[in-house]
Amino acid sequence: MDMMKKLEILTGAAKYDVACTSSGSNRPNEPGGMGNTVSMGICHSFAADGRCISLLKVLMTNGCVYDCAYCVNRKSNPTPRAAFTPEELADLTMQFYRRNYIEGLFLSSGIMRNPDYTTEQLIAALTLLREKYQFRGYIHVKAIPGADEQLLSRLGLLADRMSVNIELPSQQSLGVLAPDKSKDSILKPMSLIRERITENRADIVKYNHAPSFAPAGQSTQMIVGATPDTDRQIINLTEGLYRKYKLKRVFYSAYTPVVEHSLLPALDTKPPLLREHRLYQADWLLRFYGFKAGELLDEATPNFNPLLDPKCSWAINHREEFPVEINRAPYEMLLRIPGVGVRSAQRIVKARRTGPLDFHALKKLGVVLKRAQFFITCKGKMLEGLKVGEHTLIRSLMSGQNLLPYEQPQLQQLSFFDDAELLALTAQAALPAVPAAFPAAVAAGGAVDADTAEAGTAALEGAAFDV
Repeated sequence: MDMMKKLEILTGAAKYDVACTSSGSNRPNEPGGMGNTVSMGICHSFAADGRCISLLKVLMTNGCVYDCAYCVNRKSNPTPRAAFTPEELADLTMQFYRRNYIEGLFLSSGIMRNPDYTTEQLIAALTLLREKYQFRGYIHVKAIPGADEQLLSRLGLLADRMSVNIELPSQQSLGVLAPDKSKDSILKPMSLIRERITENRADIVKYNHAPSFAPAGQSTQMIVGATPDTDRQIINLTEGLYRKYKLKRVFYSAYTPVVEHSLLPALDTKPPLLREHRLYQADWLLRFYGFKAGELLDEATPNFNPLLDPKCSWAINHREEFPVEINRAPYEMLLRIPGVGVRSAQRIVKARRTGPLDFHALKKLGVVLKRAQFFITCKGKMLEGLKVGEHTLIRSLMSGQNLLPYEQPQLQQLSFFDDAELLALTAQAALPAVPAAFPAAVAAGGAVDADTAEAGTAALEGAAFDV
């Protein structure tokens, strides 16, 4: 098989990993122009300084000895197979780099023979890049669950970032859909990477020339919508992973049906992209806004409202916390106001030292008053002329795209909304559809005691992972 055919197969098989996004476009060079854009595997990540970095996202092989039901590369799926040798992959990466197509490599792989052999192949390819070609660009590599600790340690010395994909958020779902994997095989390399990163930071302080171990940290990915696991289970698991394993990012991938299976959504099912978006918003609240998973969802409300973002949903359900006086509220409370972000909260704290703020000043500081106006006062007063009603509040907090299905024909001027239907939808988000063949024990999920201090790990006990 020629290199272009291998490249087509192995970049196509890697597109379901969401740690970075595909460019998906071809733009050939023209006279007077500079540079090319190619669609095969060219993805983008972002550096700490905001620069966009193009990455070649590719698999070492799409052959796999595992038979995970949700995976397009499972061994029972009749799909074209291909594999790079370490030399081919290293040479291909350098050719792309010299042509200025990419600035780095995103490398994963199916399981060849066993986890140790697969990891050895990844190490061989990265060793050629780092030592033979002196490649100093960004490399993100997927650690193989079940591989020997020494091999994973060698792999981390060659990569900038490592990741171990959890894929499914509960132990039951993993046992049904991915029987070749176990929670121990996934969480063990996470612990190893965390320990090696911590040790390496201490070594760098002592020794100037100590090699760096995964200096960009580790991440993971979870599939959303392939199983009946609720948003509450996912977000509690996320909180536990951030706290215990010090992950840099948790990525969420809306499940795209690619294989026919009785335990999975039908092939014509649309990916739950809005649900994925809500999980990313909640993830942001956990990381930067001081929220806890137990505050966002509870047993009575196990899924996020599809019409409102998680922060707005929390504010509506905690009206007793509002309105907040913008000139006296602590920074932690400012972050909980819809329409106020991290930067605008910092600007408010800095600006009010010189004098009281009004609504006009808040707008200049970057506050989204369309949302914030319902939850704040300035100098003890709410915005002049503002009428706060349940229907008005919900309509104002919904995005324009979510409002479209509820607009009435233009001839009816009494209302733009059917309030009864709107309130019914905002009261409770719909649960994901459960395939009929999915075991009842898995569909029921596991009870999560979100009120305990161990909310992040409670979601992983019994029905889910124990981190």
